[in-house]
Amino acid sequence: MEEEKVILVDINDKPIGLMNKMEAHEKALLHRAFSVFVLNSNNEIMLQQRASHKYHSPLLWTNTCCSHQRAGETNLQAGTRRLEEEMGFVVSLKELFSFIYKAPFDNGLTEHELDHVMIGYSNDEPKINSEEVESWKWMKIEEVKNDIENHPEIYTVWFKIIFDKFYHYLEDHKV
Repeated sequence: MEEEKVILVDINDKPIGLMNKMEAHEKALLHRAFSVFVLNSNNEIMLQQRASHKYHSPLLWTNTCCSHQRAGETNLQAGTRRLEEEMGFVVSLKELFSFIYKAPFDNGLTEHELDHVMIGYSNDEPKINSEEVESWKWMKIEEVKNDIENHPEIYTVWFKIIFDKFYHYLEDHKV
């Protein structure tokens, strides 16, 4: 099986090439990624706990799903595809914003991503893919914000950045 490739980009999100995902993380090269947030009618976010065997951030809580776009795929197509692969359902997604972050991990890999954040709405329960997801839960936006402040070690780096810098975007897009 061929390793998944990521789209290398410049700071303006212009594609500059493709590279194997692990190599891009080893070299800390900027690449395109996305984070999907699904909210329900109670203004709760569906969180997922990453599977225990993930190569970074195992068992940490994070947004509904996240991954990397494939060559020729729009951000919304990628978000829709991965939401179905990880969480077992499809919703209409809307792009909110993007940001760049760089985070080294203890295993020698570094996430350096231009992350496109998307939002969708659903009251459905997921049918999680246990290869990708350990568990899931609904949490109120304010509860998530407070829990990150009290227990930052149980959340992924990108998720904490989104809440720290872009909390108001989620508040502004309640159902």
